[in-house]
Amino acid sequence: MSAPLEFAIDTFGDVTADADGNRLPYAQVIRNVVEEAVLADSVGIDAIGVGEHHRDDFAISAPEIVLAAIAGRTERIRLGTAVTVLSSDDPVRVFEKFATLDAVSQGRAEIILGRGSFTESFPLFGFDLAQYEELFEEKLDLLSHLLEEGPVTWQGRLRPGLKDQHVYPKTESGRLRTWIGVGGSPESVVRAARYRMPLMLAIIGGSPERFAPYVDLYHRALDQLGVQRLPVGVHSPGHIAETDRQARDELWPHYRAMHDRIGRERGWGPTSRGRFEAEADEGSLYVGSPETVAAKIAKTVSTLGVDRFELKYSSGTLAHERLMTTIRLYGEEVVPRVRRLLAQAPAATPAG
Repeated sequence: MSAPLEFAIDTFGDVTADADGNRLPYAQVIRNVVEEAVLADSVGIDAIGVGEHHRDDFAISAPEIVLAAIAGRTERIRLGTAVTVLSSDDPVRVFEKFATLDAVSQGRAEIILGRGSFTESFPLFGFDLAQYEELFEEKLDLLSHLLEEGPVTWQGRLRPGLKDQHVYPKTESGRLRTWIGVGGSPESVVRAARYRMPLMLAIIGGSPERFAPYVDLYHRALDQLGVQRLPVGVHSPGHIAETDRQARDELWPHYRAMHDRIGRERGWGPTSRGRFEAEADEGSLYVGSPETVAAKIAKTVSTLGVDRFELKYSSGTLAHERLMTTIRLYGEEVVPRVRRLLAQAPAATPAG
């Protein structure tokens, strides 16, 4: 029997604004993220992911510490990252920090590994961007050995090797749940299968259905490796309010400002309200009333045959109070509606 569908949320700890449009202090943003997680736990959401960034528009650079604070205020919600930028971290320290988080949360820790969509951590920690791919591959290989929780003998090129080395603390379960986040590269999909890690697809634009070949590729790669089926998740942005119009009007100015700010860094042109509306109608932006968002999530889950849906509920300076409303409506109204819609529909056949 397959595991129940999981519903998660995640945030990058975006620096939000108060009622007068003034940026909140970083410290207040971090405290607000903890309160958002407490609410998510109370309304039955299965997991929360906290991003890692090292730039002025995001408050969280040490997600494990924020997650430990959340662990002390919650009872059941799983605690993970979105994502851990493994390329500019050390696999031994990553394992130690998450094994410790797993202990204080009584087994609720998980990791989503990624290369990150921003690169500010590379110069900050003294890594060469020219080695972007090699750093991730080598460190992922080491971490995959550490996750076995036995003595590790390993040799790489960019990091000193280990010989019969134990790393502590060990976890009570014997294995940290560790996903690989993928933005749409077939090579990354196959890598996740090769390392026998669940796959998290970051679908942040365009039709979700276009990712069906990646889900199929992942399952075929697992089959060829003789590995039992592993979970596949989807991460996408969204915002929920009482009505579709309210949700779109609330989100639009913050979405535009964030899109255009990042676009200036990366050479994109400015977005428009028409593009925003199209993404909400047919793309990967889950914005609207609980009924609208639930129907869209149910369609994505059914089409792709995924095991987790993860809603990125924060968006630039969108206020903490609006984020709390999204979390409450997601847990209390959207999740039950999605479960009912899927129960009423013909059984979905996962890709692959």
